[in-house]
Amino acid sequence: MNWLVLFLAGMFEIVWAIGLKYSEGFTRPWPSLITLAAMAASFYLLAVALRTLPLGTAYAVWVGIGAVGTAIAGIILFHEAATPLKLVSLILVVAGIAGLKLASPG
Repeated sequence: MNWLVLFLAGMFEIVWAIGLKYSEGFTRPWPSLITLAAMAASFYLLAVALRTLPLGTAYAVWVGIGAVGTAIAGIILFHEAATPLKLVSLILVVAGIAGLKLASPG
């Protein structure tokens, strides 16, 4: 269950990162509110996961999910370049996340 909570925290991190783009520097009210709510949810769920998961592992997985998800969202939503090097790098981050999960208790 703690890994599911951490995964959801990472998903909310992706939402707030995308929301930052749509909020245009917090000048648009609805995207700004969604961003702030997703930030709160992400941090809360991370804190819940940290009750049972090791800090270094949980934080690295949370950041990794957010980084990979946000990079993929940038490619899909904002037509950012999907270069071979970028895609290989994202695969390596996913491999690192999987390795941390496999190496951790819980």
